[in-house]
Amino acid sequence: MPKPRKSGGDASVRRRHQAERKNRQSGPPESVERPDPEGPVRLNKFLARAGVGSRREADEIIAAGRVAINGTVSTELGVRVGPDDRVEVDGQPIAPTDLAYILLNKPTNTVTTVSDDRGRQTVMDLVAIPGRLKSALFPVGRLDRQTTGALLLTTDGDLAHRLMHPSYGAVKLYLVDLDAPVTEADLERLRRGVDLDDGPASADHVAFVGEGRQRIGMQLHEGRNRQVRRMIEAIGRRVVALDRVGYAGLDLTDLRRGRWRRLEPHEVNTLRRSVKLKPVVF
Repeated sequence: MPKPRKSGGDASVRRRHQAERKNRQSGPPESVERPDPEGPVRLNKFLARAGVGSRREADEIIAAGRVAINGTVSTELGVRVGPDDRVEVDGQPIAPTDLAYILLNKPTNTVTTVSDDRGRQTVMDLVAIPGRLKSALFPVGRLDRQTTGALLLTTDGDLAHRLMHPSYGAVKLYLVDLDAPVTEADLERLRRGVDLDDGPASADHVAFVGEGRQRIGMQLHEGRNRQVRRMIEAIGRRVVALDRVGYAGLDLTDLRRGRWRRLEPHEVNTLRRSVKLKPVVF
């Protein structure tokens, strides 16, 4: 007697069960970091999320005996804290804040710092967000007072630390106006490298912009103090105006001077992946 044929419905069930087994065997999808993870977390991560600094800076603060947990000083780097623990730095209670990522088109005569004891306008004066979140915000790197353009501000200490670290090579694009025309030979010197007081420096790319040979575009992956200005001085010229038009893949499209915007979630996670950090969930 021939065997009865199995119904299509039974075959569909078998396929579904096989797919479920395969998914279980392949493991969970890519993990993500959440802005406010539940349960205990390492103390340095807790401090970084509170805007104290990067995890490495937090480790230094912990090792220096500046952190107390529930009234007891802790110098143990691997200790974990939960939402019910009271954490203090230098006697001041802190708590993780929400993650914030802001792109500012910095104007001239503005200091890249959180505050200024000389009363000058700072980049923080230009950003209008809720107080607690703003108090944890800090600029990623520095642009000198007269330099304009793209500046990232965040509460994400891990991202800030990696973007500023030369080993991750965050790309910076500059538009440079000079006091006099330069030659192709001058640009070749910038490509090959010039000697600065803190070591040689070279441009990843450099080219003329427009007519007249007094405006050039430069791409760097370093971020040393006044690096572009010093490189230009090394070829016998002076910077008249310096504008950072791109930073780590971010540009200033539709963002006027002195204005700011929050980064879109996909921009944040592109930045984090570029420096080998897990994405966050918004």
